[in-house]
Formats: sequence, C-alpha cells, structure tokens
Amino acid sequence: MSSSDRSQAADVKGTYEVRTFGCQMNVHDSERMAGLLEGAGYVRAPQGVDAADVVVFNTCAVRENADNRLYGNLGQLAPKKAARPGMQIAVGGCLAQKDRDTIVEKAPWVDVVFGTHNVGKLPVLLERARLRDEAQVEIADSLEAFPSTLPTRRESAYAAWVSVSVGCNNTCTFCIVPQLRGKEKDRRPGDILAEIEALVDEGVSEITLLGQNVNAYGSDIGDREAFGKLLRACGRIDGLERVRFTSPHPRDFTDDVIAAMAETPNVMPQLHMPLQSGSSRVLKAMRRSYRQERFLGIIEKVRAAIPQAALSTDIIVGFPGETEEDFAETLHVVREARFAQAFTFQYSKRPGTPAAEMPDQIPKKVVQERYERLVALQEEISWEENKKQVGRTLELMVAEGEGRKDDATRRLSGRAPDNRLVHFTRPEEPVRPGDVVTVDITYAAPHHLLAEGPARTVRRTRAGDAWERRTAAPQEQRGGGVMLGLPGVGAPDPLPAATGGCGLG
Repeated sequence: MSSSDRSQAADVKGTYEVRTFGCQMNVHDSERMAGLLEGAGYVRAPQGVDAADVVVFNTCAVRENADNRLYGNLGQLAPKKAARPGMQIAVGGCLAQKDRDTIVEKAPWVDVVFGTHNVGKLPVLLERARLRDEAQVEIADSLEAFPSTLPTRRESAYAAWVSVSVGCNNTCTFCIVPQLRGKEKDRRPGDILAEIEALVDEGVSEITLLGQNVNAYGSDIGDREAFGKLLRACGRIDGLERVRFTSPHPRDFTDDVIAAMAETPNVMPQLHMPLQSGSSRVLKAMRRSYRQERFLGIIEKVRAAIPQAALSTDIIVGFPGETEEDFAETLHVVREARFAQAFTFQYSKRPGTPAAEMPDQIPKKVVQERYERLVALQEEISWEENKKQVGRTLELMVAEGEGRKDDATRRLSGRAPDNRLVHFTRPEEPVRPGDVVTVDITYAAPHHLLAEGPARTVRRTRAGDAWERRTAAPQEQRGGGVMLGLPGVGAPDPLPAATGGCGLG
C-alpha cells in the first residue's frame, strides 16, 4: 500500500447505507445524503453487508402504515447495533419531519433524527451524537438552503434528476406533503441550467426536471410561463439528448408548456399528469383545482400537438364519499385518455389531513373491488396501446438493471423516447448503459415491448463512456467524480416511469 493509499484509508470513518422510501424527491434527497456522508469521510457499504457503520432511513409519510414499516426496520437493526459498538442509525425525511418528537421515544437506539429542511446537517448531527453519546433531534421548520447546493452522490452515470423547486402550495385534502415539505420555493433558472450543463459535461445525456408541482415553476418568481421557457432553454444545451419532467399539476398546465414540449426536440414525448379521480364532485372534495372537462381538454391538446406522446397518471380509488357513479366517471376518463400506464392507489387515511376526518369513509371491501376493476381496465388499455408500437422502429437509450431476465434471455433493456420499457436482443458489438440503439418492435406485453431481431444501429455515446469510467473505477472511488454541490454532477439509475410527487401530485 502506497503512502497516499494509507492516508486515504486513515481518513475513512466507516461505511454507510441509505435506505430510501417514497417518491422521486426522496430518491434525490438520498443522493444528497450519500454525497454528504462521502464528503465527511464515509464510504458506501458493499452490497450484501449485514449492517453498515451508519444506516440512514429516508422516510415517507404518505401511506397510512409508513410508521409501522419504519419501526419494523428499526427493530430489526436494534440487536445488530447492540452487538456493534459505534454503529449509528439516523432517520430523516417526511416521517421524521412529522413525528419529530416520537421516533426516539419509540426507538431509543436511534442516534439522529432530522427533517426535510435540514438534510445538510446529517454529518454534523452524527458527529455530535457520537461525542455526546445521546440522540440528536433537529427538525427545521423552514428550508435552510436549497438542497441542490449540497454535495450529491448520484446513482447513474448517464441520467440525472434536477430539482427546479421544492415544496408545494396546493391544499389537497388527502395529502400531507405541504405540511412536511413547506411552501413552494423555486430555484433561479440560471442555477438550474448551470447544473444541467455540468451534468452534460460529465457525460449525462438524460435529465428529469423534478418538483412537487413541477409546472408551477415560476410562481415563486412571478413568471407564469417560466416552465415553458425552461424547457426551451434545455433544448439549447449541446449534448443533452433527453429531457423529461415530473410531476405536473393540471391546474398549471398551460398551452405554452404544450408548445414547448412539441417544439423542443430533446423534450421527450411523454407526460405523467396525476388525475386522482375522474369525478368532478370528488375532485372538488379533494380540493383539486380542476374538473374532468379540464383534464380531458389538456389530454386532447397534448395528443393534437404530440401524436406519439405516451401518457401516464396517478389515480386514488375509494376517496371518502366516492359513490359508484363517481367511480364510473373515473373509468370513463381512463377510457377516454387511454393512458399507457396508471399508478393506482387505494385511499388510506393520512393522519393530519382533512380527508382523514371526512364522513363516509369507504369500506375496504368496496375499495378493493373498485380497485381491481380499475386495474383490469387499465391493463387492457396498456396492452392495446403497446400493441400499436409493434412494427415501429424506436431509438432506445440502453438502461442498467431494468431487465430482471436479461442475463437468462441474452437481452438488454432500454427506454424509448416515450419512456416505454423495451427488451431487445443483445447486439454482437459491445453496448453500454447510456449508449443508443435503434430497434424494430416485434411484440407487446402490457408493461413492456420486445425487439427480437438484430439492432439496426448502435451508437456509442459520451454517456456510455461515463458509465464505463465509473464502472472501471475501484469500488471505493466510484463516487469520486460526482461529489460536487452546485452545480451537481453525475446521475440516477435508469429513470423509471415517473410517478407523481409522492404518488400524489
């Protein structure tokens, strides 16, 4: 071992693991937590390790049983911590923000509790807990600094989340997120574009603009057309091949955004827009500021401007007071919109939300039956829409880890421009995640497509080069090229089909 190697080893404080629950916001926050820990001298624990020296839970409070899930995981770690002096456990995220006063009471072996607004304090709180030998609970009630100024350990070399805003100004009766994430705060456009340009310089070729209500971007800076302008500005960045965004709100979906999508070549023909319910009466009770006609009107305009666009959505079944007639309206919208994919949820109470106290809570048996009917209808539509892709020639960005059977089938997987997942025959020449292949679609299933013939073309890309550099680096160095704050660099694992902010945008 060289003297420099010994010096680096001496500086390592231990290993860490971040366990993430919830939406894309949490995934991106976890990248920042990892960046902060690596900046403080920790290294990521290898896969399969029983317990790292520091285990961080980045929690979600959206589902009714979120706390049970957290305390179950914490309980499993308690004996491991007792057997390993010096091991530390931290709990952050939305549930920590909500249950700030009870986590340490229920799980006294937890060392640190921190909220959504003070992620940057994680290393300091861990060190303070170690020195004082007592739990540190610090929950800020407002944002201390925009999260993108923090170091980030991105999870992919070729695709990246980029936050445009944090927080939400809506008051949906089923959602607790505004209480936990705070009011919307927009980033300056120059800071967003600077981060994207730095990502592209590192080899990233796909970015997803991220916000709790992403197309409301501009309300904080007084420009209603700011989001459309941002999309067009992304189109002027050399080397940026694909731009996506999630999750927009129908209330803020303006015609200039549709025009920007249609007229900016690197903005992908994909739209994820939460419906939640097709019943205007239920939408009013949800305090959603649109009605069925408004939602379907947006869909009609998007399809007219971008005929090949794939649409996806979020739907809640069994909201308090939902009648069979209301549910029929939801099925009507699903048939009219013909979503390529829908993320469906059975309503569950979120303590602290108005909906949790509403009368006429729907019996579980009724909710389950409606849910099954909705899923069956959407499966049928998804399959029909995918069958329309058979015979098309599509350009795919090769993904990493999206085809569980790829090794057995000798296939690779990639995402089409509209974000459909495609499994394709492995070409003879080497292909890396981030590279681009052109294939002919030969078969459709409800949730994926197949291209069983040889690839028409294979294009090696800077994104593939970036993936190759990262995977060629020693394990302990693989975060080294992605450890900047603003602008951040690096990127998430192949971006999945987007779901709404916390599934509830």
